[in-house]
Amino acid sequence: MAVRSFSGKAPQCGAGVWVDPSAQVIGDVTLGADCSVWPGAVIRGDMHFIELGARCSVQDNAVLHITHDSRFYPGGFALTIGDDVTIAHQAMLHGCHIGDRVMIGMQAMVMDGAKIGDDVILAAGSLVPPGKSLRSGYLYRGRPAHSVRPLTQEELEFLPYVAGNYVKLKDQYLAE
Repeated sequence: MAVRSFSGKAPQCGAGVWVDPSAQVIGDVTLGADCSVWPGAVIRGDMHFIELGARCSVQDNAVLHITHDSRFYPGGFALTIGDDVTIAHQAMLHGCHIGDRVMIGMQAMVMDGAKIGDDVILAAGSLVPPGKSLRSGYLYRGRPAHSVRPLTQEELEFLPYVAGNYVKLKDQYLAE
C-alpha cells in the first residue's frame, strides 16, 4: 500500500495528488494540491510531521524524513516544503525547511535544521549541512553548498514552469 497510516496518523492528500504505487507515504504527512510522488520515493512521517505545499513533485527514489524529539535534538526537526518545489531523483531531505519555487537537484542532500529560501536552485549532488541557511534568489552547488551567483530572470521563470510541467505529467498518470 503506497499511502498508509502509522501510530494513528494517516497521510492527508490535497486535491489532484498522485502517488505511484511503488512509492511510500507513511504517517504524519500532508501533501498539498497537485503534488506528485514518483516511483520508489519515500516520504516517512513516522516520528515528526512532513508538510508539502501545492504542486510539489517528489521524483524517483527521493527520500524525505525527519528527526524525532530527543534530549539530543529537543523538539526534533520536522520537514516543511513550500509550493512549486521540484525534488529531483534520489535527493534526500531530512528535517529541513524548503521555501517556495525551489529546485533540489539529483542526489542533493539537505540536512537537519537547514533552511532554503524561496527561488533557489540547489545543483545536483550538493550537500546543505545541518543548520545552514541558503538565501533566496541564488544558485548553490557543492559539498558543502555555496552560493555561485544570483538566478537569472529565465531561471526564476523556469522554477514555476517545471513545477507546472510535473502537474501536467501527473495528470496524465491519473487519467491512465
